[in-house]
Amino acid sequence: MSVALVSIALASGAATALYAGNPMVGGAAMYPTKDIVDNAVNSKDHTTLVAAVKAAGLVDTLKGAGPFTVFAPTNAAFDKLPAGTVDTLLKPENKAMLTSVLTYHVVPGRMTAADIEGAASSNGGKAELKTVQGENLTAWKQGGAWYLTDAKGGKAKITIANVMQSNGVIHVIDTVVMP
Repeated sequence: MSVALVSIALASGAATALYAGNPMVGGAAMYPTKDIVDNAVNSKDHTTLVAAVKAAGLVDTLKGAGPFTVFAPTNAAFDKLPAGTVDTLLKPENKAMLTSVLTYHVVPGRMTAADIEGAASSNGGKAELKTVQGENLTAWKQGGAWYLTDAKGGKAKITIANVMQSNGVIHVIDTVVMP
């Protein structure tokens, strides 16, 4: 019996070591050894984002080598959109529009909060981030918090930064940004 308990303790210690330093997201541990998709599917706060990624056919891309920086809107962020917007975007005939919105949340490369801050400090306090979709997001800091401004002037707050992944980094945001 004691051998089994030691094995369980060692196994749980190994899991804790893999998670060490990475924030919890949506009630789930985010493991830096897992890719963006494998971590996101475990977050109860990102079920809408995961459904959208699947509908857009972006799962294989976000499971790829990357690296990618993903600004991941929560379910509450999607709920802020006008009624019916998510349902409309998830329809097969709107796949191109959905893909455009989702890829606007992805920046090539691994940009930690420190990288974003460095880019902003060398550019008058604002970092211009070129998205995979092709347009820019602007990152800036106010009152100790980091924000993104989208092409339409909308603003999203980064609520959880530096969720490290095997193929990039996720920054959780409170609003869907729009190209």
